[in-house]
Amino acid sequence: MTMISHTSFAAPRVSVVMPVYNVEAYVAEAIRSVLAQTFTDFELIIVDDGGADASLQICRSFADPRITIVSQPNRGLAGARNTGIAAARGEFVALLDSDDRWLPEKLMLHVIHLDNAPDIGVSYAPSRFIDTAGQPLRIVQRPKLKRVAPQDIFCRNPVGNGSAAVLRRSALDTVAFAHPDDRTRPCWFDESLRQSEDIEMWLRLSLTGGVRFEGIAPVLTEYRVGGGGLSAQILRQYETWQGVVARMARFAPDFTARHLDRARAYQLRYLARRAIQLGDAGMAMALLRGAAASSLRPLLEEPVKSLTTLAVALAGRLIGPDRFTRLATRAAGGQLVA
Repeated sequence: MTMISHTSFAAPRVSVVMPVYNVEAYVAEAIRSVLAQTFTDFELIIVDDGGADASLQICRSFADPRITIVSQPNRGLAGARNTGIAAARGEFVALLDSDDRWLPEKLMLHVIHLDNAPDIGVSYAPSRFIDTAGQPLRIVQRPKLKRVAPQDIFCRNPVGNGSAAVLRRSALDTVAFAHPDDRTRPCWFDESLRQSEDIEMWLRLSLTGGVRFEGIAPVLTEYRVGGGGLSAQILRQYETWQGVVARMARFAPDFTARHLDRARAYQLRYLARRAIQLGDAGMAMALLRGAAASSLRPLLEEPVKSLTTLAVALAGRLIGPDRFTRLATRAAGGQLVA
C-alpha cells in the first residue's frame, strides 16, 4: 500500500473517505463536489482500489493540500472504505462513493447537526438521483429522519446509500474488528460482502454498538444510477441481503426472527422497483408476489407506493420496454427506486 499525502499536521474535523475503482467518467465530479463544500475543515482520503483506467491520474491532477491518496491492491468497496477509515484523522467520517456528488452545504449541515446532538452517532440526509450524464431524475429518497429504531434500519434503511452518511469516529469504533485473515488490519465494514455492506454495518452500529441514527431534512447527496442493467444484478443483490440476514441471526437472533418477514417484504418490494427501472416487468411481478407471501406490512404501511408499484408492473406486461420505462418513471411520483 502506498500513500501520497498533502495534509497538514493539524487534524481536521471531518475526514471524507472516497474509494476509487474504474470511475474515470465521474471521479472528477465527485472530487469537485467535496472541494466546493462551504465547510472547509476536512481532509479528503482517496483510496485507489487497484483500478485499471485513468481514475488515479485524474485524482492526482487535483493539487489541493487537503487531499491524501492511498493506493492498494483491489479489496472491493468495503475494503477500500476500511483503508480510508483507518487513515482518517477527523472527529467525523463522511463517506462518498466516487460516482456520486454532494451539494455544497452537506458537510456544514451535518457538522451542525452532530455538534448540537451529541447523542447522535450517524447523521444522514435525503438524496436526489442523477443519471449517468449527471442530470437530475424525478427520484428522491425521503427516508424516516427521527426516532429511528433498529427495525427501521433493517426494513427500510433510512440512510439510503453509501454517500449519505456522516458518522462520529467514536461511533464507528464501537463496531471495529480485526480482519480475519490479517489481524493487523482494522475493519469496520465486512469485506466478505460485495453488496449490502452498508446495511450490515448500520445494523451492527444500531444493534451491537447502541449508536443512534437521525437524519436532517435537506436533500444533500446526488446519487448516480445507471440507465439500465441486468436483472441478474437484482438476484445477486437479494442473495447478498440474505447473507446479511444470516450474519444478523448470529449476533441478534431474536431481533432477526421478530422482524425478518417484514424486512424481506420491503426488500423484495425495493428490488421490484429496481426491476421496473430496468424495464423487467416479469421480474417485478415475481418479486412483488414474493413480498406479499412474506408479509403484507408494506401494503398496509405504505399503500400508495405498494399499489403504484403493482400497477406499473402490471402495465409493463402489456406494453413494450421503452414505453414501460417512461411510464414507470412518471407513475412512481419521483420515488421509483426508493
